[in-house]
This record gives sequence, structure tokens and C-alpha cells, in this order.
Amino acid sequence: MSAPAQPAPAPAPQAPPPVETMTVKVNGKTVQVPKTHPDWQGKPQPTTMLQAARCAGVDIPHYCYHDKLPVAGNCRMCLVEFGTPMMDPATRKPVLNEDGSPKIAKSVLPYEPGTPRGAIACATPISPGMEIYADSKATLQMREAVLESLLINHPLDCPICDQAGECKLQEYSVQHGQAGSRFVEAKVHKPKAVDLGPRIVLDDERCVLCTRCIRFSKDIAGDDALGIVNRGSYNTISAFETGKFDNNYTLNTVDLCPVGALTSKDFRFKMRVWFLKESKSVCTSCGTGCNITVGSREGVVHRYEPRENDAVNGPWMCDSGRLNYKWIGRADRLREVLVRGTRSTWSAALQDLTARLSKAPAGSVAVVASARQATEELYLLKKLAAKTGATTDSVAREGEADRLLVAADRNPNSNGARLTGISFTEAGIRIPEIAAAIEAGTVKTLVVFGEDVTKHGIPAATLAKLETLVVSDILPNATTALATHLLPGAAHAEKRGTFVNVKGRLQKFMKAVEAPGDARAEWEFLHELVHGVTGQNGYSTIEGLFNQMAREVPAFAGLEWAKIGDTGVDVKI
Repeated sequence: MSAPAQPAPAPAPQAPPPVETMTVKVNGKTVQVPKTHPDWQGKPQPTTMLQAARCAGVDIPHYCYHDKLPVAGNCRMCLVEFGTPMMDPATRKPVLNEDGSPKIAKSVLPYEPGTPRGAIACATPISPGMEIYADSKATLQMREAVLESLLINHPLDCPICDQAGECKLQEYSVQHGQAGSRFVEAKVHKPKAVDLGPRIVLDDERCVLCTRCIRFSKDIAGDDALGIVNRGSYNTISAFETGKFDNNYTLNTVDLCPVGALTSKDFRFKMRVWFLKESKSVCTSCGTGCNITVGSREGVVHRYEPRENDAVNGPWMCDSGRLNYKWIGRADRLREVLVRGTRSTWSAALQDLTARLSKAPAGSVAVVASARQATEELYLLKKLAAKTGATTDSVAREGEADRLLVAADRNPNSNGARLTGISFTEAGIRIPEIAAAIEAGTVKTLVVFGEDVTKHGIPAATLAKLETLVVSDILPNATTALATHLLPGAAHAEKRGTFVNVKGRLQKFMKAVEAPGDARAEWEFLHELVHGVTGQNGYSTIEGLFNQMAREVPAFAGLEWAKIGDTGVDVKI
């Protein structure tokens, strides 16, 4: 018999091709920049002067340009003086200076008071040997002229404008504008407080006609609902039908607006942005896991904003996810530890549960966890289940996906539940089994985290047959009302942890505000309970807990909390 054929060795990974570069000068500094940069669709396009300046650490001011939008080139704020090597028309060879260096033909030469002519840096591609003068006298004069033009009809209402503190017109006026105004005529008055749609208010007087909102709506959101009407200085942004600017991504135009023209009805006149504490987090509205910044003050969450992560959501997020925060501050939040309807303490409740679970016969306990819990919490619940021989499952949530960001999976951590062993390929398939075991008297203790199981296959009459019903949740529901042990939990904005999104991106979220009353992050009291029941001494910090989990869960092998970073890492799902 011949020996079995040996499998061919896997081909060695090929190194990426070297990046082609070009030599240019920015403010006298020679830099090597890539010949191409990805455009808003990710396709390579010739590098522009603005991008080359960024490579040199020089920021050229702009309004209409945005990395993730088609180039419009209409605000002219990025006008710069530049120069290119002179060519002898007869020989087609470079003209050299006496020292042998290329002779440069400037776009403005020599500088004289008047009207210099430059190029818009956002749309002008670089060429070999080009020199960009981002801070020359001619460039500064052009910037001053553009700003003066924009401010002619702009209202002087910074003290009452919602964009104050985040306004590029305000910033550039200070950095690049003139100290005084020469304008003495009456300003053109445009419509104010226009109801553009259910979530957006437009103040046309503040608009600088950068058209970012128009391009985003048409090219990114796929809703060609906005346009410019009228002529000349009477130009205004308008919806094609009054009040009908209504898609699930309209609030991204508020982020894009460089001035205070587009404002969110939800955040309008609510809080000055310089008072807000900003915390890095992850949206929990679906399995996409958009990166967000939580804006809070004095323990109150005031807004979510998208945080750029090209591996997940880019700089965008949907409106429904952005507004899904008000439940965190609801007045009816669960705040007290209750044992059989009587207020208790964490110490007493956990001691009682430790005694009960330690003595529970194998198979008499079941666990229903939420795929909205942190991965670390699901990991601890699985360790508790393994000790008691409990059946575990999570609840599936499905909706309709869209073409941009919204995922059909409405849980933020379904993959985390599966990777830790709480649920299997299909979430929810063991809940009927758990309900039947309760009815049969086999399961006498049910542990529920973050779910109202009366809506997912275990009715209240079935729950009433349990000897012990341990429930941890954030808001009251029919299941918490029946709990023998009620443990108030924390929202994701009130704790730290990780989620694994639908594409297998492991991402961490950070604490923004404190939980109310006696409420605690679930992993904090779970690690105490697991220690009491199993004897395994877990970590009392999220960093240590994650690192322990990474050593035991194969999908997270080799990871550490410190290696996750602000934008996450991919894991095998």
C-alpha cells in the first residue's frame, strides 16, 4: 500500500506591494506622499494638495470637503498658493536655478496686494516637485477674503447657537479671519427655524452652502431629499417636500454641518457642548456595534454621536441608535436589591444565593441570559451554569436590515453569547426546553439576566412554580415583578466591558455615568457569586476578568484588554 499523499504546504503570505510615492514640498518641508489616496468610496484617486498637506502635518481649513463624501469644491476655503517646476517649452526639460535646483513657477508671483489666484486644495492633484504654500501671504489673503464673503450675511448669534464650541466658521474666523468687518449694508435675511423633518431644524441664515448634507443624503443614505433653491445670495437649502426629510440617517447631517445651520431637535438648546464629558462606547441597538461617543454631564446622558471606525461604521450611525439612550435615565429604574419583596443588601442577597446555588442538585438550575450583556458577564454566567449543571440560552431579536448600517440582529452581543457558550448557533432554541422542565418540576431555580422571559416563551404562571427566581435587570417588567431575588443591573453606559458584533469585531465600551441607587455592573457582583459557588477566585477588575476569559475562550486566545484598542480587533466567529 502506498503512503498517503502529503498535503501541499500552504503558500507563504505575500507582502503587500510597496506604496508608490511622490516628492512634494509643503511650507518648505520636503515630504514623500502616496501617489493615490482612497476616495469616499474607497477607490484610489490621485492625491490632492489637501491630503499631501495632511501628510506633512499641515491642516488646510475647509468646509465642503469631507473624506467620506464626493468632492464638491464649492466653499473655496481651501484655496492655497502653490508652485510647480518650470519646463523649457523648447527642450521639455526642467529649468534649473544657478544652484541646480528646479526653478519653481508660482501660482501667485510676486505677491502684491490685490486678488491672488490659487487652487482649491481639496480637488487639485499633486504633481512631482510641486510646492504648496499653505501659510504664505497670498494664501492668507485668499482665506481672509473667503471668510469675509461668508460672514457678510451670517447672523452674529454665536451666544445662542447650538453649534457654538463646535463651529468651524467660529474657529476659522478667529484663526484666519480679519479683526474687523468692512460690511455696512443690510444683511440678507433667510428662513429661520425651518422644520426640515421630524428630527432636524434648519436655520438657513447660518448656512454656508457647503452642500455636505445634500451629498450625504444622496450618495450615502440614498435619499435624494435635499437641494439648493433660489439664486445668488438668496440660495437656501431646502427639502423637496416640506417636513419630509425623513430617513434613518438624517441626524448625520447635523454632525456634518460645519456651522449651526442644521440642528437636532433632540439636542437643540439642551446643553453647551463644552460642559459635556465624552466617553467612548458602542451602540447597543443592533449587532453592527457602531462606535459612539457618549456626551454626559453630572450623571445624565445628553446625546450619542458616532465615533469614526472604518472597520465598523465609518463616521456614521443611524438615527434610531443615536436616540436610543433616554431609557438610561428613566425614573422607574431598578435601584434596590430585593429578596422576596423586601429590601436587602448586596452582601445578604449574594450570601443567600451562594448557599442556595451551592446546594442545588445538578440539573435543577437554568440560566437565560441576554445577548445585550457584556461578554465578560456572559462568561461568568456560563461558569456558574457549568458548576450547577444548568441549561443556558439567550433570547434572539430579529428585525429588518438596511443597506447601510442597521443589522437584522437587534442584539449587540449575539456572537459573545455564542462564543462563551451561553447560546448555540440559534439563540432561543432551548427556552421551550427550560419552560417544560419548570412545568415538570425538574428546574426549580431560574437565573434571568436582562430579559423579560414572559415575552419569550416562559409565561408568568410557569415562573410562579419556581422555588427561586433570580432576576437582574435595569427596568421593571413582568419577570422582575415575580423575582425572589431582584438584583438591579447597570446600562452599558454605566460600566465597562466588551461586545462582539455580527462581523466578529470585538470592541470595548467605557463607563460614562454612574448607575443609580444600589444598581451595579453585573460582572461586579457575578464574579463574587461565581467565587462563592465555584470556589474559583475571579478578577475584581474588568481588565483582569477579560484577560482571564481570553485564556479560557478559544476565540479570544492571545488577546489582552490593553490590546483591544479604541476601535477593536477581529476574532474568529
